Amino acid sequence: MAEKTEKKELIIIGAGPGGYAAAFRAADLGTKVTLIDPEANPGGVCLYRGCIPSKALLHLAKVKQEALAAAEWGMSFSEPEIDVKKIRKWKDKVVEKLTSGLGQLSKGKKIEYIKGNAEFVSDRKIKIQPAESDAYETEFENLILATGSVNVSLPGIEIDHKKIIDSKDALDLKDIPESMLVIGGGYIGLELGSVYAAIGTKVSIAEMTPGFLPGADRDLVKIFEKEHPFEELYFNTKVEKVEIKKMKVKVSLKGKDEQSEEKKFDKVLVAVGRRPNTESLSLDKAGVEVDEKGFIKVNVKRNTSMKNIYAIGDLTGEPLLAHKANYEGKIAAEVIAGIKGAAYDPVSIPAVVFTNPQLAWCGLQEEQAKSKNINFKILKFPWNASGRAVAVGNRNGITKILVESKTGRILGGGVAGKNAGSLIPEISLAIEMASTAEDLALSIHPHPTLSETIMESAEIFSGSPTHISK
Repeated sequence: MAEKTEKKELIIIGAGPGGYAAAFRAADLGTKVTLIDPEANPGGVCLYRGCIPSKALLHLAKVKQEALAAAEWGMSFSEPEIDVKKIRKWKDKVVEKLTSGLGQLSKGKKIEYIKGNAEFVSDRKIKIQPAESDAYETEFENLILATGSVNVSLPGIEIDHKKIIDSKDALDLKDIPESMLVIGGGYIGLELGSVYAAIGTKVSIAEMTPGFLPGADRDLVKIFEKEHPFEELYFNTKVEKVEIKKMKVKVSLKGKDEQSEEKKFDKVLVAVGRRPNTESLSLDKAGVEVDEKGFIKVNVKRNTSMKNIYAIGDLTGEPLLAHKANYEGKIAAEVIAGIKGAAYDPVSIPAVVFTNPQLAWCGLQEEQAKSKNINFKILKFPWNASGRAVAVGNRNGITKILVESKTGRILGGGVAGKNAGSLIPEISLAIEMASTAEDLALSIHPHPTLSETIMESAEIFSGSPTHISK
């Protein structure tokens, strides 16, 4: 095997939102960067097979839902015709445009980009396997691991990528099945299930816990439950067996009462979560330690157990979010460049579920605040008292803020309803800046907008909300 004698200043394995953000920041700081990824351009799972294609399809789903809802206001449309091939082509064009743009950015920043894979030989050397040439070994000064996560499989359920599929298969949108069971009521299952429901599939959900989105505040989830697009919901249910019989997928479901029932679907989507993508890295050869769940152990500077090796993004644990990886990547690049004070210390990491209605939250959630024995108040504004929400037919929504009872300091918040993902950053910023409810209440918000629901939630703390009674 060949060996490159030139020692690399910084190697980054994985070019997803964390990896390319780290590469771009490091290059801007004057570090010579080598970025390695199996794809032709940066983007990672998020851009090629996750965040971006799913949101493109969810946008179509939202357009259809809102068009049909307009009939109640006196504007009727005929049932839309679904052209799967055209939708798929449009989705792929979105991905191609964004990934090629990142490729151009990499070249502009003079980053050495290698299409291929890599694994450790030692804590100072890796083996690189380019896609179109022989493997070779090279040494490095510093290395950032950013290989992300992969879908979790279920014991006894074999994904054939035709009838029993994963999230990548679902996004390929090869056809429109008449019926589908989604195993998993988390954000991936709900988002992809919503897409297929919008294009004509009868979608059912099987979830082991009592409701959608385990861990999220129940009052937010209830908003989605009122408008969900699914056929059958199987909560507190375990999928015992899945088998293909006569072009159908036969599923054995065991409920809370321990009674089993069999159902048949055209397809089954397994969406039960993700795990760190580390199997091909040979972490043991570098002495990189992982925890009991397989996530890589890191400190606030993103160092692993080996000081010159860093890890970011999904590899390092919950929450598995692209924007968290992006932030961590920049921190790691700054630490390597010697910037004093660079450390991963966010107070708030917003999360968004892009269903219709959207759900979003940040900071402390109710159960977390209770477990910490924090004395807090919930300030909640119902959207049926919002002029903007009523005008756009989105009365079923809420904005809530968690504040410290005595001081009014904002600890957390959540939004359920139209464009929740665009509203949550204001609450997240308020948490990061240690703002109080009074600060938000005294900030003039434009009328009529949904952002006013944040201001009016904050006004509840002083006892003077404008549009709801005390």
